[in-house]
Amino acid sequence: MSFDGFFTHAMVHELDTTLKTGRVARVSQPYPAELIMTIRAQQHNYALLLSANPTYPRIQITDVPFTNPAVPTNFTMTLRKYLDGAILEKVEQVGNDRIIRLIFNTRDELGDSQKLILVSEIMARHSNISLVNDKTGKIIDTIKHVGSDQNRVRLLLPGATFVMPPKQDKANPYLPNQIYSDLVRQYKEPAELARQLQQSYEGLGRDTAKDLANRLLASDHLPTTYQQFIQHFDQPDAVVIDGKKKSFMAFPPLDSDEDQLQHFASLSEMLDSYYSQKAQQDRSKELAGQVIKVIKNELKKDRRKVKKLNKQLEDASKADKYRVRGEILTTYLGKLKHGMTEITLPNFYDDNKPLKIELSPELSPSRNAQKYFTKYDKLKASVAYVNEQLKLTNDEIDYFENIQNQIDLASPSDIQEIRLELQQEGYIKNKQKGKKKRKVRVSKPEQFHTSDGTLVLVGKNNLQNDRLSFKTANKNEIWLHVNDIPGSHVVIRDTNPSEQTILEAAQLAAYFSKGRDSDNVPVDYLPVKRLHKPNGAKPGFVTFTGQNTIRVTPKKLDN
Repeated sequence: MSFDGFFTHAMVHELDTTLKTGRVARVSQPYPAELIMTIRAQQHNYALLLSANPTYPRIQITDVPFTNPAVPTNFTMTLRKYLDGAILEKVEQVGNDRIIRLIFNTRDELGDSQKLILVSEIMARHSNISLVNDKTGKIIDTIKHVGSDQNRVRLLLPGATFVMPPKQDKANPYLPNQIYSDLVRQYKEPAELARQLQQSYEGLGRDTAKDLANRLLASDHLPTTYQQFIQHFDQPDAVVIDGKKKSFMAFPPLDSDEDQLQHFASLSEMLDSYYSQKAQQDRSKELAGQVIKVIKNELKKDRRKVKKLNKQLEDASKADKYRVRGEILTTYLGKLKHGMTEITLPNFYDDNKPLKIELSPELSPSRNAQKYFTKYDKLKASVAYVNEQLKLTNDEIDYFENIQNQIDLASPSDIQEIRLELQQEGYIKNKQKGKKKRKVRVSKPEQFHTSDGTLVLVGKNNLQNDRLSFKTANKNEIWLHVNDIPGSHVVIRDTNPSEQTILEAAQLAAYFSKGRDSDNVPVDYLPVKRLHKPNGAKPGFVTFTGQNTIRVTPKKLDN
């Protein structure tokens, strides 16, 4: 089930029951399109998540921890100004649509009572969150500003009059109607009936329509079946369905297999479980926008540079042809005349075969010969420099590809540290220049346990990798890293681990590497004391000797 109108109905019922009469204690915006409101209700603090993320828009109570940005956004500051201490009077749904109104009672600057409405629109890329003054109908602020150049129908800007999205000509399924009876008589195919139900009823998603169609076609009494179906959303049995495609529903569908169902105590708890990994990855990608752009640009420049350097090496490999031409011209200098553009002479390095040599007419015969020797010397001298530059550039490509790999598995806190690293390396400009630098603490590596309970630590970014390998790990503990491809530093917190522990830690190292989609990944392992970090090396870069290598299939262990 998608977060359709019916699921919204169930969620509104859950939120209104839990949060009604609660007081706003704190407002945070940990991610660009997501808001967290801490509401004190029933002697408990609830973290209410309102997300206008285009991929995972939703509203729910969440227990997933989050980290606030160093500087609050303007929208956060506005909500703190207007809603701090406000009482949540009611949570309501607009029709059966994916629009939710949170009605707050607070006081204005003069101490007079005022009603403010926080409107959450859950509509994919058009999702938004708006704070509206109920008396004037004016927008105070929105999490996404939408001007006339983006939407001619609705302005979603501070000061504009708030206008609801255009209403579709569909029936509210909670109001008395008999549309479903007429449709069942006309359509006996479940897929077609589901499609017709979607076109007739407001807020009916594809999965919900499919389940309703199956129930109506199997029914002996349509009105009872229909009423039972819509009443299910007032008393949901939240489930995640682990089928071909993982999905969630407010209650098990008619054709569900109990073995594929995971039940939850509430819709919010279910959404936390369903979105935990997907939303974290999406949040990370969203936060990593600038980082990804910088990395792509740097990789593009480096790959172009490698191509140019390889061309220079190719030219240098042909340097001898310039020396040969210089020597031939020197030998037959008497045959050269001033103003000649070319001359054909016997090549005594190739059985005296005729060799055509280009000349510069403005140069003397001896200067023409010297020109070829100069080019030869220049090309030969460039080889060492070009090889050095080629190594540095290829090392930088490996560095950025490693960061790309880290971003794929990064949490939002990892992204902040990757950004900090790129600032320290000079790839991202530090906007805090001239101001007192805010000290950023490096987060702890991720922890896992092997089957015998041995602790294994995994660095999720280069700052973590350096700290793990050279500060945290004991010199006799075992260090692992995939062979010759980007990956995380992994440390077994044991000086004499079993072969099974080494195998499982190697599987973990392969999982947190660019080779995670391969079936056979080589992983090096050795005591930490054999690691060495060269002077001036980039974060995460180490050298080592005396390693053993094991080949494994990538696998993530339990935390």
